[in-house]
Amino acid sequence: MIRYILQLFIACTLLVGCAASQAAAPSAASSNALHAEQNREPVTILISIDGFRPDYLDRGITPNLNALTAAGIHAAMRPSFPTKTFPNHWTLVTGKRPDHHGIVGNTMEDAARPGETFTMASKDPFWWNEAEPIWITAEKQGVQTATMFWPGSEVELDGIRPTNWWPFSQELSNDRRVAAIMDWMRRPAATRPQLVTLYFDTVDTAGHYFGPAPSPKLNAAISAVDENIGSLKAQLAAMGQPANFVITSDHGMAETSPDRIIYLDQILPRDQYRLVIDGNYAGIEPLTDDMSVIKTAFLKPHENMICWDKANIPAQFKYGKNPRVPSIICLPTTGWVIYQDKPEYMTGIGGGHGYDNFHPDMLAFFVASGPDIIGNGKIAIFDNVDIYSLVAHLINVKPNESDGNLLPFKQALKR
Repeated sequence: MIRYILQLFIACTLLVGCAASQAAAPSAASSNALHAEQNREPVTILISIDGFRPDYLDRGITPNLNALTAAGIHAAMRPSFPTKTFPNHWTLVTGKRPDHHGIVGNTMEDAARPGETFTMASKDPFWWNEAEPIWITAEKQGVQTATMFWPGSEVELDGIRPTNWWPFSQELSNDRRVAAIMDWMRRPAATRPQLVTLYFDTVDTAGHYFGPAPSPKLNAAISAVDENIGSLKAQLAAMGQPANFVITSDHGMAETSPDRIIYLDQILPRDQYRLVIDGNYAGIEPLTDDMSVIKTAFLKPHENMICWDKANIPAQFKYGKNPRVPSIICLPTTGWVIYQDKPEYMTGIGGGHGYDNFHPDMLAFFVASGPDIIGNGKIAIFDNVDIYSLVAHLINVKPNESDGNLLPFKQALKR
């Protein structure tokens, strides 16, 4: 524990803004005074449970999420294509589809940066500045924000960051993430964030290793996150802090198997094309300006896989206009994967995402509950671009132009 505290202190010293993200522990007297504060304004807490399928709520192991569902509104939610973590998290906070916000994959390239590759560790604003996330828009309008992790939340855009933010660390436990939010909520009204994001990655990790079917390890991860959310809700209630909860996932999860692998170099020798991304979909580029070789090889019928020139990706995916989209996109049958070499970790049944966003296994989930939400129960399925409009409305911020709107939630909003 001492070693962990020292590591955290060193990390915070080196990272600009981290000190601002750590709330000082209040004295007993100040803590009591803050707890006694009357008529607190509601805060909005946007929570992502990565890889959480809507049907996980039906397993009888999520009493806290089910209680929020009963008190508010809920739905299955259609993610954007590709059904990957970073494109969809950026959609949730910008209201724009990947073609419009520029994060078109977990891995991608840009002709303006030859030789560079975007990965999930990339913090360079160049990759992120095609769209403005809700926390930047809010800060510009005088609304304080705090991000307890979210893809892109560590990036400074237009010289602005969230007022409070933490650098992502998968080693930081979920209960510690909740504790950080409670530290922010103990602040006086003048410095208390009005919008908070919270990100949980453990359900997605378990889904990848063990698959989406009920299993002790996956169910334990689902139950643990439910307990974290219940703890946060209970602590806020004890403090007298009303909160609008908007809880989503970025995508679903489909079962994968080492018996369902498509090997690209059985279609074309790997020294005749360049692979940008593989796995649950593939992105391919030519080695030269000549597209004929890869088009001839990939744009023909294949068993359990279909490939398109990016100009001809079906309109339903709303994908392929951004220059960062690879020249050839290959989509396997859901449950199949595309690789050059079988990954070492793929030894048995597992889980994956990145597939057709209209496939039932890829559906994300949505729950909203709080003082500004009327408990109307289940609402119709909607696209995840609409979450941005809902969050902007709840924090009273004028949203930027987006691909979404408030229509799915109109009957559930008190104001």
